[in-house]
Amino acid sequence: MTPQAKLIFTTSLFLGTTLTISSNHWIMAWAGLEINTLAILPLISKSHHPRAIEAATKYFLTQAAASALVLFASMTNAWHTGQWDISQLTHPVSSLILTSAIAMKLGLAPFHFWFPEVLQGSSLTTGLLLSTVMKLPPISLLFMTSSSLNPTLLTCMAVLSTALGGWMGLNQTQIRKILAFSSISHLGWMAIIIAYNPKLTLLNFYLYTLMTAAVFLSLNSMKTTNLPTLMTTWTKIPSLSAMLFLTLLSLAGLPPLTGFLPKWLIIQELTKQDLIPAVTTISLLSLLSLFFYLRLAYCATITLPPHTTNHMKLWHTNKPVNTMIAVLVVLSTMLLPISPMIPTII
Repeated sequence: MTPQAKLIFTTSLFLGTTLTISSNHWIMAWAGLEINTLAILPLISKSHHPRAIEAATKYFLTQAAASALVLFASMTNAWHTGQWDISQLTHPVSSLILTSAIAMKLGLAPFHFWFPEVLQGSSLTTGLLLSTVMKLPPISLLFMTSSSLNPTLLTCMAVLSTALGGWMGLNQTQIRKILAFSSISHLGWMAIIIAYNPKLTLLNFYLYTLMTAAVFLSLNSMKTTNLPTLMTTWTKIPSLSAMLFLTLLSLAGLPPLTGFLPKWLIIQELTKQDLIPAVTTISLLSLLSLFFYLRLAYCATITLPPHTTNHMKLWHTNKPVNTMIAVLVVLSTMLLPISPMIPTII
């Protein structure tokens, strides 16, 4: 793909995202989602590998179905209320359809099956876009309609997402699939709190974006896509392996790292709302995803590769770590001390 084409697609991607986030009218938001989908498809299929084409096809079909449901939900609401304003989604059927459509767009369980397959068929940089930028418009729509959403439905979907994200990631050896299930699990935490404190969902999403960007860019710098090759990368860039280790632990939500902050605040808010069974369940289910984060962290830094396997040691490079990765890793690990400021912001 030529640089000019890449620039056009990336610009369209950010244009679609901005259009959806800044719109008040359902048709404008829908148009932004469509621009986003059409802009990312060439980036997914740019390698012309059969798996990449398959991923692009799956992505297109899922997103087209979800966009049709968004349009249907907004038209049903307009039919009953005469309102096209996003914040005026008051009809219960429209709210239900929209929740399903956004869940499909995000890859929230039970509409999550497409996401690991699409991420596995994409490159690491496209995978980063799919996991972060592409999730911002649907989450902003959820944020704008949060007062009309059904809390029980969202709680059920959130618990299911955390369970499936943790459970299905346990047996994976492909890092992109592990990160896809990690994303599904994190979306569960965002979905459970959206009806009670939408700003916490946005905070969780921003911090998740920071940590995921650090992981994806580190893996892209190491040229690693599966666990066996991850075991040998410590010989190439030891400092980056150490950074990846800390970022993975932060993504798992271990204190005193940044990833602990949104989980702590969400647990606190759900406890205030007397949702003790839900918060206990989702906290215990997050231990499943903790296992595969620890497995990734173990493979990245602690283990020596077994001598029985044939592998080639990578040359140690003295090339300094990319500044952007260094900044993202610092933010992904050291933001917990700002937690006293959060109540003043939210």
